[in-house]
Amino acid sequence: MHIHAYEKIWLAASVLLILFLLGSVTYGAVGPGVAMVSDTEQTIDPGALDETDRFSEPRVEQVGENEYEAYVVARQYGFQPTPIVVPANSTVTFYVTSADVTHGFEVAGTNLNTMVIPGEVSEITVETDGPAEYGIVCNEYCGAGHHVMQGNLEVVSQSDFDERTSGGDGA
Repeated sequence: MHIHAYEKIWLAASVLLILFLLGSVTYGAVGPGVAMVSDTEQTIDPGALDETDRFSEPRVEQVGENEYEAYVVARQYGFQPTPIVVPANSTVTFYVTSADVTHGFEVAGTNLNTMVIPGEVSEITVETDGPAEYGIVCNEYCGAGHHVMQGNLEVVSQSDFDERTSGGDGA
């Protein structure tokens, strides 16, 4: 059986294309910064949020030099605290959970985006730049008032952050 030269070229090109597609899917699944959800994720009882140290009073707190943790609760139809105030030029780890149904936590104009599931704590770490203000939206349908579920993230100077947090506004 004789295979024509053009057929050999098309066969080789098809095999290379298949290998390229398999390689790109493999890279996408295990590439840098990509991790699958594990069964050792932090969990929390959504009905006991008011009794949990981290989420009974949603807030931003300093945990190191230029390192902060923000505890956020999503509930129909808003985010607590709002606005979320963080200092500029710092590293902020957001711990977000839901008190009722599945929500989304997306900071518009950034790559900060996660699904918020009742009973689980989503953890996202970001580095902030200069002062700015961002909108927070729920990007998972959560009920009849989903379209009004929003919040604000304010990145402010360190002095403004110190003023606002010492003023007892709960941010």
